Amino acid sequence: MIIMKRTEQYGLVLDVETTGLGPTKDEVIELALKLFTYRKETGEILEIIEEDSFLREPLSRTARNNYDTAFRVHGIPFESVIGKSFYDVKIKTYFHRADSVFAHNASFDRSFLYQMYPEVNDLKWYCTMRNIPWKNYGFPNGKLLTLLQAHNITDYQTHRALDDITYLMDLLKQTSPKGNLYLQEVLEKGPMRKYQPATARTKLG
Repeated sequence: MIIMKRTEQYGLVLDVETTGLGPTKDEVIELALKLFTYRKETGEILEIIEEDSFLREPLSRTARNNYDTAFRVHGIPFESVIGKSFYDVKIKTYFHRADSVFAHNASFDRSFLYQMYPEVNDLKWYCTMRNIPWKNYGFPNGKLLTLLQAHNITDYQTHRALDDITYLMDLLKQTSPKGNLYLQEVLEKGPMRKYQPATARTKLG
């Protein structure tokens, strides 16, 4: 019996918008996900399978109090999230189908999503910001907008989650100065270590 190795993998690229920077006191208000297939050996993106974007109203007093400050970044009016909640069952189907998860500054996204969906810590996470030596390649920094502008993808970033992951995928399809697709370089660097919540780190220390 010949066992064929599966060369096509399911990737999940995602982005969150939040009420602030603290995953235990702030909350996710927007989540966008895009499931796609890619070739493991080359990093070639093959097909977009499914995508979704969700909004939710923050519940804690701290997160609600921080909303106005965060609004200056993401521009999502509070009126747009009132009464909204995430469709957890649908969101979890994305996690369950993915072989790998990709995000720009992935440690930020993962730390927030872990508060809502602890199972994300069992997934293989790859950071598209830290897994590529952007500065060594001559870019001033690894910020998404900087890279999008340098690769003539867009000059403007809305900071809306679905827009950001669409642009990020366009970036990952580009060829690096080494001659590889950027997605291949992200994969070669390897997945991140599992997230350790602050309480766990304290206990271990």
